[in-house]
Amino acid sequence: MFKLISIIVSGLFVGLAARFLYPGAVPMGLGKTILLGIAGSLVAGLAAGWGSRGQDSVSRAGCIASVLGAMVLIFIGRHL
Repeated sequence: MFKLISIIVSGLFVGLAARFLYPGAVPMGLGKTILLGIAGSLVAGLAAGWGSRGQDSVSRAGCIASVLGAMVLIFIGRHL
């Protein structure tokens, strides 16, 4: 249960950071922002190949990659 709560909270922070850093207005609610952050983290993790090998620690590179992954999803969503 704690892991689910931490995924939602981290998704919120990643989604908010991506919306803040993305140029232009990004109209979406809080629920979509959380989903965007979670999806951005998944995209970044898949792109990196989950190189952590079982480590659950937080890294700066992983956080930046998650925000960039969420920004890519915003770009794709706006240009489809």
